[in-house]
Amino acid sequence: MLTFCISTFNNLPYLKIAIDSVRKNSYFKNAPFIIHAENCSDGTDEWLKENSEKYNLKYYIDKNDVPLGIGGGMNFCADRVETKYIMFLHSDFYVTTNWDKALLDVFDKYPNDKMWVCSHRVEPNMFGNINSRPGTLILPKETFGAYWNDFKHQEFNEWGKEFVALNDFKIPKGEGVSGLIRKKDWDEIGGNDPLFAPASWEDMDLFLRMLNKNYKFVLTSKSLVWHFGARGSHRLEENNNQSSQRQREAEQKNIKKWLGKWKSLPIFDEYGMIKGLQ
Repeated sequence: MLTFCISTFNNLPYLKIAIDSVRKNSYFKNAPFIIHAENCSDGTDEWLKENSEKYNLKYYIDKNDVPLGIGGGMNFCADRVETKYIMFLHSDFYVTTNWDKALLDVFDKYPNDKMWVCSHRVEPNMFGNINSRPGTLILPKETFGAYWNDFKHQEFNEWGKEFVALNDFKIPKGEGVSGLIRKKDWDEIGGNDPLFAPASWEDMDLFLRMLNKNYKFVLTSKSLVWHFGARGSHRLEENNNQSSQRQREAEQKNIKKWLGKWKSLPIFDEYGMIKGLQ
């Protein structure tokens, strides 16, 4: 039914957690799993070679001079998917029990709609002054940990089961990944625009194009994931808890690229979801 997809760059301690949780906690435990490892120098390539059979992974070691980045990595994986659905993840995630089936259940309710369906997130408060937002619950670092070596995964998964049992709501919002979409709908919209490589603004551009084509967005409380927060892009642990130079530069360049493409800044609804242009 679906293929799990992760594109990663030098994020091995978290990638291990993500892959292990997908294989242990998913309903579709044996679904195809594609990993795109781009320009990694932290042992990711070697670990994938050693563990691909254990986790039943199809991995690609990509060395290039012009990084595809987050959005381009998603495109790379999607081009190799042969199943009806694509399930996108990032390498700094931990997924809870049956998170994948809960997303697929939404498609069963709206079989005729083009949709992007995503999980409710929980994150540690890595930036110190960030409040929860619709679809993302921000918790103190000490609640379940905040790093690969102090994360209380079993406690979080049990807490997640209770959260899912007690909550049943949907938000009309795309909160990035984990995100489930039909392969044909991804291909129709054209995936992420490589204009915004390697990072920043590509998800907003994708969602605006989807909105313009009447795609439906659903974030469901019945699917829960832990997001370590800003490890794949901002690289906090490598930069004294500050955003990486690559991320800062990309944000500055890509707002100009956005204005060049769309001619106006985005506006947002009460959920923080893009709803159009100024």
